[in-house]
Amino acid sequence: MKKRTFCLAMAAVMAFGLTGCGEAQTKGEAATTAESTADTTAADTTAADKAADTSAAESETSAEAQAAGGHFIVGFDQEFPPMGFMGDNGEYTGFDLELAQEVAKRLGLEYQPQPIIWDTKDMELDSGNIDCIWNGFTMTGRESDYEWTEAYMANSQVFVVAADSGIASMDDLKGKVVECQADSSALAALNENPDLTATFKQLLTTADYNSAFMDLEQGAVDAIAMDVIVAGYQIQQRNADFVILEDHLSAEEYGVGFKKGNTELRDKVQKTLEEMAQDGTLKAISEKWFGEDVTTIGK
Repeated sequence: MKKRTFCLAMAAVMAFGLTGCGEAQTKGEAATTAESTADTTAADTTAADKAADTSAAESETSAEAQAAGGHFIVGFDQEFPPMGFMGDNGEYTGFDLELAQEVAKRLGLEYQPQPIIWDTKDMELDSGNIDCIWNGFTMTGRESDYEWTEAYMANSQVFVVAADSGIASMDDLKGKVVECQADSSALAALNENPDLTATFKQLLTTADYNSAFMDLEQGAVDAIAMDVIVAGYQIQQRNADFVILEDHLSAEEYGVGFKKGNTELRDKVQKTLEEMAQDGTLKAISEKWFGEDVTTIGK
């Protein structure tokens, strides 16, 4: 009887001990889980705080932009140096884009360069994806299609050929392959001169003038019709043995084009360009890109 009582007592002690261990283990696991949950909650709180800070910063930037008057989205052809293109640092740059950036700064607007496919420029403007077209944009022949600033630069359409091509004038383009950019002023000028284009072996178009110069270098075409300002810059940058024919296809002017009816923004940009001409900013930017003042505002 005593033995049985002793065994029962020992069993009770062991059971109590196991229960204590189980409770201790459970408490330990609970503590670990609680600590883990606390860490996760703290991490989530930190992430939430960071997200809130980022959102607040973005909201503040947006609010500042709205307070300043909003954005100034400039549509341009990124393959059209020196007017607008991507620089070696991966940033968009160029003569026109520098002018646009300075105008936006003075108007208190957030400057946004927006590269576009050139032959879709009207769709981009009409849809509101861009506020203006500013990229060596020829006014001639498009006078009634946009709200224009006054011309800020004179330009002409010319032909570029290899120096050893034997082509010295437009008369020598007879039987030759000529190329220009699609929907460009050069193409428009050629279409207005059917007597000349009828003498060509072929008139081709390409998406951009970088491609055209590659074609000329490879001998795939005999001449490129293009803006004289851009032609001179391309030849200098490429250090290529190309020449510009003295015969000019057409004379024209560059302006900034806005959607029809948007005279308010046009007038603000025009006034700012005039101020930049008066204080010498236009001249300084022009000399940076061309080595001389090629602007026409105020002259």
